[in-house]
Amino acid sequence: MTATASEIRPTILTVCTGNICRSPMAEVLLRAKLEPLGVRVHSAGTHALVDHEMTEPAQELAVELGATAYAAADHRARYLIDPMLKDADLILTMAREHRSYAVQLVPGALRRTFTVREFARLAQSLSTDDARAAAEAAGDDPRERVRAVALAVTGQRGMAAAAPENDDVIDPYRRSRETYELSASQLAPAIDDVERIVRAALT
Repeated sequence: MTATASEIRPTILTVCTGNICRSPMAEVLLRAKLEPLGVRVHSAGTHALVDHEMTEPAQELAVELGATAYAAADHRARYLIDPMLKDADLILTMAREHRSYAVQLVPGALRRTFTVREFARLAQSLSTDDARAAAEAAGDDPRERVRAVALAVTGQRGMAAAAPENDDVIDPYRRSRETYELSASQLAPAIDDVERIVRAALT
């Protein structure tokens, strides 16, 4: 039986609480950067406001940071379920509570689940060449290559001390525009590090 396109495309899942602010911002920003490489990016919430759009400030900031207006406007919140976690090659949560929730739901996802800022922090200890070498060792399958670099990033855990709260992206829901901007300023640099590592795996 022939595999469908979604089965062979590397998949990144972003996760927050309501799936209307942080995780869809991460989703549409990563999609803008990585979809040209064949990566599928989607998002869900642990307590999603199902079918709701992204909040207006989240949409505006996502577009300012490089997402397409269509992708930002088209988003509808979804509830996180087991198959999404099992299918994802890299799971990026917005805070430690979401990481814990995901791993409790699917323990086998532990080594490919990070908060997005944790991933970025750990990735800074992994050179692009080392990431590419990890991918090369996994062979030609794009999904296996992304999983291999996720495992290489996991291997950086414990290499440097960090304040745990610095691994979270602040939740801006129902808060000021300034809080949205703070949240986006924490998210955007982490997205760049994710792009670097995934790009190394696939190019």
